[in-house]
This record gives sequence, C-alpha cells and structure tokens, in this order.
Amino acid sequence: MANILRYSPADRAFDDLFRGFFMRPVRFEGQQEVQIKLDVNEDDKAYTVHAEVPGVKKEDIHVTIDGNQVAISAEVKNEKEIKEGEKVLRSERYYGKVSRTFMLDQDVDEAAAQAKYNNGVLELRLPKRSSAKSKTLTIQ
Repeated sequence: MANILRYSPADRAFDDLFRGFFMRPVRFEGQQEVQIKLDVNEDDKAYTVHAEVPGVKKEDIHVTIDGNQVAISAEVKNEKEIKEGEKVLRSERYYGKVSRTFMLDQDVDEAAAQAKYNNGVLELRLPKRSSAKSKTLTIQ
C-alpha cells in the first residue's frame, strides 16, 4: 500500500531558502567583486547605455541585441602572484563570467548600434527602430 503525504507550500519555501546555502562562491580578502553597473539614458532617437566593467579587456566583452532586449556579458580573468626573489609566496587565479540583461521600451536598430570601451566603461549607442505606422485598409 502506498503512503500518502500531505503537501505543504511552506516545505517548498523552506527548501528554496537553504538551497545553495553551503555552496557560496569563494572570494579572497581584498579581491573586488565584479558586477556590471548600468546607466541608461533615452532621447527621441536613441538609448545611451554606460556599463561599468572594470578590469576586463574589450575582447572579453560581448553585447547581444534581440529586439528590445540587450545582454552584456564579460569574461573576468584575474591573476595575482606574489614572489620573494625566485620563491613564489602566493599565487591566485580567478576566472568567471558576469552578465546583465535588460529590456528597453522600444526595439533597437541593431545595424546602426555602436559600442565603445574606454577605461573600464562600455558605452552603447542604441538607435531606436522606427516603428511601422499602422495602416487602415479600405474594404472593397
């Protein structure tokens, strides 16, 4: 005979609360946490996005545009080695990926979009796609 258990939604919430509790990412003392911070401005013709991605090479940054959705991702590589003469005292390496996805009010013209990267700041110029005006058809 099968056992019947009563399901309680609180059990699910309790499980979600502790999921990954013991599996936190490792971060060493003095190591800065990499996050993509955004400023988004809008005018009549385009959106301008300033994304802070410090310590990342421009070759490791990827921007994807799909309609009104913009995704920015970057591969972070930090290596630090402390030597005393020829003897290595400490060597640390961190490799990871950060990303940020957001949606805009209007679709972006992907063909005219531009990106510049200077001093840890990615600047995106995202022209708005001209929306097709609605047309009323006359019935014959």
